[in-house]
Amino acid sequence: MINTLKNFNKKKLAGLILILVIIIAFGFGGFGGGFSTNNQNNMAKINKTNVTTQDFMNYLNDTGISQKSIQENLDNNIIGELLSGLISTKLLNLEIEDFDISVTKLAILKKIKKDKNFLDENKVFQRTKYEKFLLSNNMTAPKFELELKNRELQKYLFDFIGAGTITPDFLVQKNFEDEYKILNLEYFDMEKLYKNKEDYTDFEIKNFVEENKDQLKIEYIDFKYAVLNPKNLIGLDEFNQEFFNEIDKIENKISEGKSFESILEKFNINIENVKEYTSSSVKKINEDIIYSNRSSKLDIIENENDFLLFSIENKYYRNPDLSNDTTKNEMAELLHRKGKFDLNKSIFDQIQKKEFDNNKFAEMAVDGIKYMSLNSINDNEKLDINSVKMLYSLPINSFTFVNDNNNKIYLVKIINSEKNTYNKFDKNYLDFVKSQNTNNRRSILQSYDHLLNNKYKVKLNQKAIDRVSNYFKW
Repeated sequence: MINTLKNFNKKKLAGLILILVIIIAFGFGGFGGGFSTNNQNNMAKINKTNVTTQDFMNYLNDTGISQKSIQENLDNNIIGELLSGLISTKLLNLEIEDFDISVTKLAILKKIKKDKNFLDENKVFQRTKYEKFLLSNNMTAPKFELELKNRELQKYLFDFIGAGTITPDFLVQKNFEDEYKILNLEYFDMEKLYKNKEDYTDFEIKNFVEENKDQLKIEYIDFKYAVLNPKNLIGLDEFNQEFFNEIDKIENKISEGKSFESILEKFNINIENVKEYTSSSVKKINEDIIYSNRSSKLDIIENENDFLLFSIENKYYRNPDLSNDTTKNEMAELLHRKGKFDLNKSIFDQIQKKEFDNNKFAEMAVDGIKYMSLNSINDNEKLDINSVKMLYSLPINSFTFVNDNNNKIYLVKIINSEKNTYNKFDKNYLDFVKSQNTNNRRSILQSYDHLLNNKYKVKLNQKAIDRVSNYFKW
């Protein structure tokens, strides 16, 4: 509910005349009498507080968004976004009033006089700098001071809501010690336990394909295509307007439902016929691009400096052809991955059921057990950061799988942990304190946002919103 409007062109509206015209139109029923009652003059209602069309126009003027930008973004719901911003501002004002938060004029003046933009090299406030700033931003002093006051009131509100977000020292210290402790690990590489891809027999590969034939079916296509370039379309070697005009004509003929042959009948272009094609590890650039666009029966697509005009003649599925070495190698790779997955899952299930112990861990360490230490929850020098975070969430004597930054898999046991030496003036500690307070504050403000949703009921007057939108269509 406290969302702010972003990403719109911050240009000034075409003067105050536009705003005055709109306000007068609303005030006197200039939109066909649709706003002849007070209710129709209200775009929204927050509990018992009305958000009038004049409120909206004033808010619109303050945002500085140009009429052109609004017209160009009507389909992107710019009116709704602006109204949402206004409602958010109104909600904050209601909360400020409810909590009786105030700021004195003296406090605002002191803030202006401390603004570094208005100070000279001796850090003395210069009235001329302040006035120059107002002139360059087309603002009066009262308007600037009112905006500054509103910002300060909102700041006080959030400071008030976020009061008490300072985490007690003993909790910060405990959390810091947990995240910056040293973890000592035993581990071994799982690679030696996996069956090599080359060791799978033809029988095993054939059996794997048969068991998974529905999932492993491969789509083949028959198609023909032509490579189009300036040389074979217009007889020149340059990409000029004449060439692109010909490409446009071809695209139009495709839209009209013309056939592949009729499109090329006036050109002397070589046509490639391809049968029983499927994507494979052997790269064929033109064919692979067409295969990846096979959802279109007839199309023209760009391929670097050429265009490809293609026509898909037939599509069909086949079981993997194990007589083809490339296909057989791909099936062996899939079987290899399945073997790794099955072994990992078997070990993981034993860990979950607490059936995996130190003896099994030692037996599986073909090349012996190795040792490593992690210095903090952010230490990703040896292991992937997600694996590190998981290890810091587990108790001592836990077993688990982790991977390094090259996706190599290890089976790990957490042996013990040690306190890391630090003092409260360490940069890591000071940054950690800030992050703890920031996280707490964010959590409180999220809860506050939910509270606002329950505390205030917002009702929109869609007819009034539509009338505002329709004005900008003129």
